[in-house]
Amino acid sequence: MLTYFSVEGFKNFNKKIEINFADVRDYKFHPEYVTDELLNTVIIYGKNSIGKTNFGLALFDIVSHLTLNNVTPGLYNYYLNSDNKNTTASFEYRFCFDDNEIIYGYSKTEKNEIDSEFLMIDDIVIYHISESNWENNALIDLLPNLNWKHNTNMSPLKYVYYNSNLDTNHPIIKMMKFINNMLWFRCLGENRFIGYKEKADDYFTFLLDNKDYMDEFNVILRKANIEIGVSAKKEVDGKTRLYFDTKVPLPFWSVASSGTKALYMFYYWYKTAPNVSIMYIDEFDAFYHHELAEGIITLIKKIPQSQKILTTHNTNLLSNRIMRPDCYFILTSDKLTSFANATKRELREGHNLEKLYMSGEFDA
Repeated sequence: MLTYFSVEGFKNFNKKIEINFADVRDYKFHPEYVTDELLNTVIIYGKNSIGKTNFGLALFDIVSHLTLNNVTPGLYNYYLNSDNKNTTASFEYRFCFDDNEIIYGYSKTEKNEIDSEFLMIDDIVIYHISESNWENNALIDLLPNLNWKHNTNMSPLKYVYYNSNLDTNHPIIKMMKFINNMLWFRCLGENRFIGYKEKADDYFTFLLDNKDYMDEFNVILRKANIEIGVSAKKEVDGKTRLYFDTKVPLPFWSVASSGTKALYMFYYWYKTAPNVSIMYIDEFDAFYHHELAEGIITLIKKIPQSQKILTTHNTNLLSNRIMRPDCYFILTSDKLTSFANATKRELREGHNLEKLYMSGEFDA
């Protein structure tokens, strides 16, 4: 699992912003939000344009850096912070897999070129390069038969992963499996996503191909107070498409509301990414009623052995009945802080977190 992440110099983050999933308090309620002494679900609040979306993009920069999975075009335009005098963006990730601790970091320029990169496993420096200098690199000793004279703008770690046959229990393989299963998406407009797979060609058809999915999605629609269900209808051109079960069937994608389409998008990823390692849902409830938003959190909680990060403006979710203070975070221009750390008050189960938030209790 991911234990820590930091970014500096990327988009609107001139100063270092970090999150520590190991900063777990000893609350006795909602233990289900902690796995292996790490937070497994986080909700991030913050004012408009403060960087909630950009924090997710920063966290998922590693996907394009190390994998071949999808990155929707345009998401990484204007890469560097405009006030950053170092002309690079820096990222650091810390992972824990079984008994292995991995620290991996790199910095890149506006042109997506590697400025520096390092890898540590169990406090042992595997390599630390700068300006794409491949000398004194322990990876060479680990895999001497590889051709190391190649395009030096490729990450050494990426080169090793795609050109070697390391044992499946090697920490590098465990880390790359985690990164390949990372998923970012946002519930606004079209299906924009980062990671998990190269394409989503089945996005419009996955319900049509699975009756159980169709039935379950209709149950979710009813729980969202959408009384009209959906079903598959064959059209005159011979193709089967999704329709609302109205007296005169109506094409789903032509008449569905923004909230219903967002619910479809969530359900698609919920069902087709069963082994997701970390899921970042940006503005996850932008089109939802607060009761539906809470229901989505209940579904997300059921995704096993994964970490979930959600961004929202919905203060109705700020309740110890739903989660716990160390799972709620507030993002400002210079830091990301859990509610538990954003106040000197000892937060207890009986506290009204929404009221405290609205009164400015957690302001930096």
